[in-house]
Amino acid sequence: MRWANIIAFDFGTKSIGVAIGQNITETARPLTACKSKNGTPDWIKIERLLLEWYPDLVVVGFPLNMDGTQQPITESARQFGHALYRRFGINVVFHDERLSTVEARAYLFDKGGYHALNKSSVDATSAFIILESWFSSKKAQDRLL
Repeated sequence: MRWANIIAFDFGTKSIGVAIGQNITETARPLTACKSKNGTPDWIKIERLLLEWYPDLVVVGFPLNMDGTQQPITESARQFGHALYRRFGINVVFHDERLSTVEARAYLFDKGGYHALNKSSVDATSAFIILESWFSSKKAQDRLL
């Protein structure tokens, strides 16, 4: 199945970065960040984004340590992805997000220096990097088939 619109989330306990992408062109862009309170996402804002963009798939960043082991937030990201599926009936996949925040900071710094490094921009750009990485991994899988 070929997906059309895809939303990516970079889950965090205080903020969740969001990016939007299009599978046909395999392009993505940072969208926004949603606040969380004590690890609870702003479900109203997330629902609005899903209704606005009507994605066929959601990619949730899966936080792992550099050695591939899980960290405390890994389970929270998993629960977030499962909650998206239960609440909205949308297909959810998880994608390794190692170093996405580091890469996002470097990307933003290159574009605008220290002034571009606000929390919301970093989170949305991290989601963008997760989605771009997911596109790249899908291309690699398709070449192997």
